[in-house]
This record gives sequence, C-alpha cells and structure tokens, in this order.
Amino acid sequence: MTKRAIKTKSDQNQISTKITSTITKSEDNTITIKVTVPWQDVEAARTKIENEAIKHVEVAGFRKGSVPREIAKSKLSKEKIQEETLKKILTETYMEVIKKEGLNPIVSPQVHVDAFDEGTPLTYSAETCEAPAVNLNKYKDAVSKITAKSKIIVPGKEESKPSMDEVVKAALEEVEVKIPKVIVQQEATRLLSQMLDELKSLGLRLDQYLSSRGKKGEDLKSEYEEKAAQDLKLEFMLRKIADVEKITVDPTDIEQALKGITDPKQKSAVSQNPYLVAAIIRQQKTLDFISKI
Repeated sequence: MTKRAIKTKSDQNQISTKITSTITKSEDNTITIKVTVPWQDVEAARTKIENEAIKHVEVAGFRKGSVPREIAKSKLSKEKIQEETLKKILTETYMEVIKKEGLNPIVSPQVHVDAFDEGTPLTYSAETCEAPAVNLNKYKDAVSKITAKSKIIVPGKEESKPSMDEVVKAALEEVEVKIPKVIVQQEATRLLSQMLDELKSLGLRLDQYLSSRGKKGEDLKSEYEEKAAQDLKLEFMLRKIADVEKITVDPTDIEQALKGITDPKQKSAVSQNPYLVAAIIRQQKTLDFISKI
C-alpha cells in the first residue's frame, strides 16, 4: 500500500550555513531526507582526503611524506579519492541532519545519490524510519479467550493448554502497528539472503528451487515481505508489552542463560554481545507473561 506523506518539517530547512535539507515523514514513520551540499564543501572534503593520502605516497628518490604534491597526486587513484570523499560527505551531513532535526532512526539509511558532478552541488536522498507507534488495544482480553479454556478443570479430563502460537496469534490480531516499509524491505532482504545461502549449501540454484515449487521471483519476494512484516509486528508488540509491564532483565538472568550454553566457542561468541542476550531474554520473559494471562 502506498503511504501518504502527512508531515514535512519546513520546506527548506537550513541545517547550517553550508547544507540544506527537506524532511518528509509518512504515516508508517518512514522518513525521507533530501540533502544538498554546496560544491565548495565537497571540494574541501576531497582536498582534505587527498592531503592525507599524499602523506603515505612512496616514490623512489623521495622520503615518505616529502614527495612533491603534483607527483604524489598523480599516483593516487581518482576513483578511490572520489569514493572516500562521497563516503565522508554522506556520513557527516546525514548525521548533522539527524541531530539537528532530533530524529531517532532505528535502521541504517538507504541512500541514493542524485547528482555528484564536478563543480555542482552534491544532492542525495536517504530513506530511514523511526520506531512505529504500537496500539495494544485489548490484547489481554483476546489472549484470555484462548487461555481461559485451560483454566477450566473438568474431573477426569486431561488439562489442555493452548500453544504459544495460538496465544501469540490472538494478541497479534488485536494489536495495531504500521511497520515502516523501509524496515520491512531490509528484513525481507535479510531473510532472502539467508535462504539463498541455505540453497547454496545444498547445491541448489534459485531458479531450480522456484521451478520445483511452481513459483516466480516476484511470488517469493512477496512471501518474504509478508513474513518480514509479521515478524516485525511481533517484535514491536513484545517490546511495547515489556515496556508497559516493566519487564526487565538483570545480570543473573544473563548469567543463567550463559551457563546453559555448553559449547565453549558459542558461549564465547554470545558473551561478547550481552545486549543481544538481554533482548532475547526480555522477549522470552514477555512471551511467558502473555501465556499466563
């Protein structure tokens, strides 16, 4: 579905005396940033990068760092200097706009350079998003309808508990959240890449896989975008519930999780990212909370 732009922060925001930008935010919290950087600033950045690169040029007959500028400059890769200049300008100006506008993007931007020609301003657009608003509505009532059956004790009849999938499905159907298209696309791409790696490990090509299932590439893309949207909806729903219910993770929770990992290499790798471990534990605690409603 095409999202309608509902808010634009000043048609031509003056970020500094050097660059200008326009910010457009859509209903699903997708943010499109358009930036124009004057040629003087691009040239200044390139000169700075050239000067630094020249210090490391080595030419027979000259000491390192004392090679005449024109000789040293002729040894540099114009493509590499151009690439480094663009990288520097994009990174610095994007961060400047984000800070100035008080934005809180949750994913890396998808950047498209519109113009980068000698003597003209550099213009580019960057698409990112902020965390979507989540309306939990009466998710507890929806979940209770599923879990209530297991709380009814019938003499002589074995207790029947709903599966976690049933509980989660009931909650998701009640919760409202618009997932930004940019993050859906990024997650779908990640899932597709993972699937392609699995096919490669099995010695299969994508066209063979699609043919065996009577599908087209467009069908596969749609399926993975739908899966990505559903996975992300679950993730944001669990975060919101955890925030509302003040579900936290303490150091002992992490210690217990690490103790359960027996493989030394896996344990070492996991322990290097305690924030990821904490996020997983918090998510599981939230799922446990929902199942007990």
